[in-house]
Amino acid sequence: MPARLPYALLWLLALPFVVLRLVWRGRKQPGYLRHVSERFGHYGCRAPLPVIWVHAVSVGETRAAEPVVRALLARWPDHSVLVTHMTPTGRETSLALFGKETRVLRCYLPYDVGPFVRRFLWHFRPRAGIVMETELWPTLLAACRDAGVPVVLANARLSERSARRYARWPTLTRMTLGALAAIGAQTESDARRLAQLGARDVEVTGNIKFDIAPPDALVAFGDAFRERFGGRPTVLAASTREGEEALILEAFREHAPIEAVLMLVPRHPQRFDEVARLVEAGGFKLQLRSDEAPVSPETRVWLGDSMGEMFAYYAAADVALIGGSWLPFGGQNLIEACAVGTPVVLGPHTFNFAQVAELAIAAGAALRADDIGEGMRSAVALLKDEAARRAAGEAGRSFAAAHRGATTRTMQIVERLIGCNG
Repeated sequence: MPARLPYALLWLLALPFVVLRLVWRGRKQPGYLRHVSERFGHYGCRAPLPVIWVHAVSVGETRAAEPVVRALLARWPDHSVLVTHMTPTGRETSLALFGKETRVLRCYLPYDVGPFVRRFLWHFRPRAGIVMETELWPTLLAACRDAGVPVVLANARLSERSARRYARWPTLTRMTLGALAAIGAQTESDARRLAQLGARDVEVTGNIKFDIAPPDALVAFGDAFRERFGGRPTVLAASTREGEEALILEAFREHAPIEAVLMLVPRHPQRFDEVARLVEAGGFKLQLRSDEAPVSPETRVWLGDSMGEMFAYYAAADVALIGGSWLPFGGQNLIEACAVGTPVVLGPHTFNFAQVAELAIAAGAALRADDIGEGMRSAVALLKDEAARRAAGEAGRSFAAAHRGATTRTMQIVERLIGCNG
């Protein structure tokens, strides 16, 4: 407890400002103002016992958790699965993925304050927990250990940059990692960095995102999107982050042929209107996916203003520029593009997906560019070379298929822990 005391005090001091930030974010995303009591450990719903708990902070983690949740439902048909989130978009993604599953419930994880997390554990009484990727909450994990709830950190990744941040608090980090019952790391590098910070029982299980199969319905949606373009070549800018859209639009103006369409899909839905204004201010003819209309010959930019349709966007595109990699955000998931056979162009900043990016490049499924100008030129070159585009797409499908199996390895860890836990 002494090592966690300063952390606990900081949380108590910060709590009023955290609440104010919640209200502020709710101005643009009203979802932040719903279910607020859950963030303090008060819940109106109760999952039928026994419960297995999965924490997926936001959209990416929730999508990654899909194969795990479905495997849990199949392996333990008498259990409920509680999926917790920190963002409204994560919660909405959970509803879209599992809304028809009566044994799946969803709520917000409480803030990492002792009474809040203890109320959460008392209310739901999970038999075991699975935390996706790198969500490490010291108070929560200590409370789980004290309550006899084994927690697995699944699909764990830890970049060098994040490892340096955790290393600034060695005692707290070591105690937090020590409260985990097991860790399934994506790569050997992730496992090594976690072990250096004090983690025990680390196994390399691979990346669960390879196990997400493209849903037939979304691939069919992609075909329908493609029909709207009337045979025009399409470049997808996928999951773009703030500051990248202006660079992409300028590069598209400079390098893309006049008949090409830019499919622009921002990462965060609260930025859809902002990006639409940016496109129009740049003098581009804009249409929205939500308009449900054919794309006119004059339209140069088609804004993907929807959630949960990324597979469809990839399936509709001739080539994809991966957002988050053109400015130092660390990149976004490129596996979905590979899985549907869409060639990928990456920027220089892919530290969040370092090994996946290098493996995709080595497999011929992706290209690397030093900046967005070079990236757009590479994308246009693929538009003009059908043979190269087809070869890169097939390489992507083979690459995605070759790395599946992480869910099975993760489930083996969970089975051991639940067996040990009665």
